Amino acid sequence: MPTAFVLVNTEPANEETVLKAVSQIEGVVEAYILYGVYDILIKVETESMEKLKETVIWQIRRIKGVVSTLTLIVAEGKP
Repeated sequence: MPTAFVLVNTEPANEETVLKAVSQIEGVVEAYILYGVYDILIKVETESMEKLKETVIWQIRRIKGVVSTLTLIVAEGKP
């Protein structure tokens, strides 16, 4: 099961709106507002790399208020 962490920068004062929107996306298992360089951290789990790509590119990046994303695909996890 492909897993990725997506770091998101939003337009100012849009963090809560974007958080609510990403929480409705299938495959998003966790999402948090952050302090620091990035505004939101999203954990995505999907059944395939194709679905992961679709979720990030066609759903998360197209949310109104999202300025940029950085996707970190998990190579190996804790057993």
